[in-house]
Amino acid sequence: MTAIDRKSQGSWTDVAEEDEGDDDGMPLSMRLSIADTLTLSNATCGFLAVYFTTTGILIPHLTNSGDAGVVRNNAATAVLLMLLASVFDLFDGLVARKLRASPMGAELDNLSDLISFGLAPAYFVLVWGMVVGDVHEPLSALAAIVVLLAVVLRLARFSCVTMPDGVFQGMPSPFGALTVVSIVLLELPFTPTLLAIVGVAWLMVSRVEYPKPRGPLAVAMLAWIVLSMTLLTAWAFDAPGGLLMLQTGCSLQLVLGAVIPLFAMVRRVYAFRDNRREARAGAES
Repeated sequence: MTAIDRKSQGSWTDVAEEDEGDDDGMPLSMRLSIADTLTLSNATCGFLAVYFTTTGILIPHLTNSGDAGVVRNNAATAVLLMLLASVFDLFDGLVARKLRASPMGAELDNLSDLISFGLAPAYFVLVWGMVVGDVHEPLSALAAIVVLLAVVLRLARFSCVTMPDGVFQGMPSPFGALTVVSIVLLELPFTPTLLAIVGVAWLMVSRVEYPKPRGPLAVAMLAWIVLSMTLLTAWAFDAPGGLLMLQTGCSLQLVLGAVIPLFAMVRRVYAFRDNRREARAGAES
């Protein structure tokens, strides 16, 4: 989900003006904004992540071709593209607020998120199951479907449920996608990996609140994405300690997924206490 809720952004013109179009005859409702270009870049990264997962991991596995280094590079490239998609997703809402928001913005955003943070990680899970062994393939396919449907449900709910300003209901799909991929990259035993993936899918459709990445939190998230890209690159090129750095980064991603909701929970507790104090003060006066 975008850092800034594009669903709440107004169109750049009134509806009547949209229907009239402009001098070149194109309706304004069909014109793309700069924010839309970022959103489409998000979708492109998601598609390319699927492409590299197929050509760099699945096909070499099926044909018994390619060495471990090539497969590692392509796996890292696929994950890097998902990270890049999350960067575009982080900025498209901000740009929509600062500049003009297209009438198509919210719809484009949901469709792009479905590709980059639904299809791409679900496909990554499916291919992982095929690589680790045929006996695990049906269960990994089921887990991939669960991830995909969780993102579909989460995006649909996001479009029709109004939440208090500053929070998401359920783990945001970009964060969920990166957490799912981190679980796979940790190369834990099959059963714990499968359970963790299903757990992340549940968090995406749960009522657990996650703060929206705004202000310092957005800067921290961007820094975390850049750090993750650095760790992936070190692992891809088999740098000394690259595997350990990757495992550390993936583990931190899992910890963040569990810890971040605590901040929203603590804020709600303090808000509840403040409201009770105000109510008591009003009753005593």
